[in-house]
Parts: sequence; structure tokens; C-alpha cells
Amino acid sequence: MIRKIIRIDREKCNGCGACASACHEGAIEMVNGKAKLTREVYCDGLGDCLPACPMDAISFEEREAPAYDEAAVLAAKQRKAKEHGALPCGCPGTQSKAINRDKCSAAVTAAPAVSRLSQWPVQIKLVPVNAPYFDKADLLIAADCTAYAYGDFHNKFINGRITLIGCPKLDGCDYAEKLTSVFAGNDIKSITVVRMEVPCCGGIEQAVKRALLASGKSIPCRVVTISTDGRIL
Repeated sequence: MIRKIIRIDREKCNGCGACASACHEGAIEMVNGKAKLTREVYCDGLGDCLPACPMDAISFEEREAPAYDEAAVLAAKQRKAKEHGALPCGCPGTQSKAINRDKCSAAVTAAPAVSRLSQWPVQIKLVPVNAPYFDKADLLIAADCTAYAYGDFHNKFINGRITLIGCPKLDGCDYAEKLTSVFAGNDIKSITVVRMEVPCCGGIEQAVKRALLASGKSIPCRVVTISTDGRIL
């Protein structure tokens, strides 16, 4: 049948995952760091995902597509909630769960941890692109949640690096342009990207990769992924 359905421009998509969160039917998934309409029968054509996209990468089109299957959507929501305790918003990053810790091991048995942060500000949106501390810097670009999830974050990642943090989903912006200026205008020695395992965190990784390409620089870059329970994957 010919009906109205969404279209996702993968060239514009920054991988933030906001559309997947906004799609209550679960029709959109993150595939290789980009949003994709994976289940056409789940798309009701109402477009709750459109205003959520910060890159204007989603639009309507009329084309041949299977009819919207409301019964299948409801069954999928119930199945997902039962299996994973997920909220019905389509985003794995919003799944509610408790993480049990050994309270004895968490007790303070030594001196308080020392901050390894060596500069300010740290928000990608706020940092000046020509700050002197970028000269010959080993750069850490981290998603906000990583420092809370990984217990030894200061010693493992911040120590010896210039730190930039952000959340592509909540900031609602594309960091690529700002990071391109940082990479192109400074002598950056290396880049370490630390992100969470949830799909929306792919936005920060994709922004770094696009900024590297746009800068014309060949800077060593590695990506570290942290699980929601605090492990390096």
C-alpha cells in the first residue's frame, strides 16, 4: 500500500539516538552508529521522532510500505519489557536496572582520591578552540556518563590528558564542527574517545571521526567503550 512513512537521511544523522528514544513504537534502531528505520510495520507515520532530531535528518515521504501493525507493536513492547525491564521508548540507554555492589569493597580504606583534571572548562561547547593547553596535548573526549560509570576514571583516563566532555543526546548539537577547529588549529598528539555502550553515545564517536576527516590531520585515535555497570568492554 502507498502510505506516509518517515525517511532518515543517514548523511545528516549524527548518531545521537534521540529519534530512537522518541519513537514509542520501536521502529527506529541505531545501526553502525546511525539511525535506521528497521521495522516499517512499527512506524505509524505520526512523526514523533521528527522534532527530536537535532540535525533535521528525518522527514515524511509517501511510498509503498506495509501497513502499520498496532498489534505487533504492542506485543513487542510487552515482550521487551518482560525480558529486559525496558521502558517503552525504544532506547536501550533508558532501561532501568539495579547494580549490586559489594558494600565492604566500597568502604573508604585509603586516602581520598585525587583529581587528575588539568584544565577548565571541560565541556566541549564551552572550551576555547585555541586554548594554550591544546599544544602537544593527549586529548580525552568523553561522554558525560563515563566518569560516573567507571570507578577509576581519573587515574585511568583523565591523568595526563586534556579532557573534553559532552552528551550528544542531551546537548542536542553536533560537536564535529567545534572539534574540527580544535584538531585543525592545534598540535594534538593523540585522541582517546571514551563512550558508554548505549547507542546514543555513538554520536560522540561519530563526531570525532568526522572532525578528524574534516581537519585533514592524521592523529592517532582510539575508542574505549564502558558498560552501564562500569566495565571496559
